[in-house]
Amino acid sequence: MAVERKFIQDAIAKYGISKYLEKELDKAGFAKLEIQKTPMVTRIAVGVTAPGRVIGKKGRTIAQLTDSIKAEFGVDNPQISVIELENQSLEPRLIAKRACRYIEMGKRVRAIVHSLLREIMEAGALGAEITASGKIAPKGGRAKRFRVAAGYLPKAGEPARLVASAHVTAYPKSGAIGVLVKIVLPGTEFPDKKIAGPIEIPKVISAAEAIIAPEEAGKARERRRKEEPDRAAGVV
Repeated sequence: MAVERKFIQDAIAKYGISKYLEKELDKAGFAKLEIQKTPMVTRIAVGVTAPGRVIGKKGRTIAQLTDSIKAEFGVDNPQISVIELENQSLEPRLIAKRACRYIEMGKRVRAIVHSLLREIMEAGALGAEITASGKIAPKGGRAKRFRVAAGYLPKAGEPARLVASAHVTAYPKSGAIGVLVKIVLPGTEFPDKKIAGPIEIPKVISAAEAIIAPEEAGKARERRRKEEPDRAAGVV
């Protein structure tokens, strides 16, 4: 029983650390966490979009995080390493966060999940699924579930462990909507299936229009405004 209890305690500690860093590093674009224990240290690898926010000036922020994890979770000699994410379109938590942000802005759920699924598949994923469930209908409507998927996505057994996933909740005026994102990353090898050739994307997904947030639209307009004088002057 001692061994089983140790596994349970380690899992609880990892969950607690994950939730703590998810809250503390939200503005840094926290996406994933890996913990590796050794006899000497506990290595904590954090995947973010803005490493500078995690490290802080002269390493103060990362030092504070290290001390907090050691004190609050009883981790012996924690060492935090920061990993900058190369492709944000293949990170389930970042995709789920974007979906929730668009939902809270009032954009249609169907358009959101179609657009984001197309982005995931175009980034090279072997398979992906986005599920939105909750108060999708207008205020007063019943809770619903909307799911879209493309490519290969195992649902059970050992292969399902190779699927990256994340769940985030949006809180629009109509009520809570949960967004679950699952992605089979490029290069994933399954023991029961070999994926060869390009992944076919359903037409309804490939034809989806990109969702643009107001700040993104503003940046695009600003770029066009700056480019107009160059075009007028004949500069390419």
